[in-house]
Amino acid sequence: MKTYGLIGHPLGHSFSQKYFTQKFADEKMAARYLNFPIPSISEFEGLLQHHSYIAGLNVTIPYKQQVIPFLDELNEEAANIGAVNVIKIDWKNKKRTLKGYNSDVIGFTQSLQPLLKPWHTKALILGTGGASKAVARGLQKCGIPYLFVSRAPQNVNQISYNDLTQEILSEYKIIINTSPLGTFPNVDQCPDINYKVLTNRHLVYDLVYNPDETLFMKNASKNGAVVKNGLEMLHLQAEEAWRIWNL
Repeated sequence: MKTYGLIGHPLGHSFSQKYFTQKFADEKMAARYLNFPIPSISEFEGLLQHHSYIAGLNVTIPYKQQVIPFLDELNEEAANIGAVNVIKIDWKNKKRTLKGYNSDVIGFTQSLQPLLKPWHTKALILGTGGASKAVARGLQKCGIPYLFVSRAPQNVNQISYNDLTQEILSEYKIIINTSPLGTFPNVDQCPDINYKVLTNRHLVYDLVYNPDETLFMKNASKNGAVVKNGLEMLHLQAEEAWRIWNL
């Protein structure tokens, strides 16, 4: 039986197993999807040896960057982004080859574009992990300049949360949370920004999808901001992952 799966830690919040299990059932496919909650990326090679039948993997927090040294090849998009969330595993002449891809950028871009208005000309990306890199690439494709917001800025394209003045929040009308803050069960958490400055011209996008409406989204919508969670992005990136596995 063809086997696919997800690596990350923890995986209690993941939708992928349910999504692909239902997909296989709907299409009457003899395949399965398993969760592999490895507590350290150092266990990745052992996982592959123990489950040598795996045909493809998704990658989630915190391994989208950490997994790269274990791969044999990256496609151009994943190399440009510097993060991987899809691994295709090929067997040729009894030799295993792991190739990394990034389907997050497609999922994010396709879910963002219908919401864009003429005044959405600059974006703030909250967080600097693997998902933030795909978001940055998606914004590039849309022609939207951006700044990263980090608790510990490391370069000129990053600012701290303390630097988020009223002027900056008014100028950057797209705000995207790429951190796990607010994910179930920690639903009382949200990024530390001045939500009172937001207006009905702001577009606030949270990559978190559980709960449906995060505290980040609730706070932003109080002043009329357009809000969106990451569920559609997840569906779109999952379908792209399936396409990649079947190339």
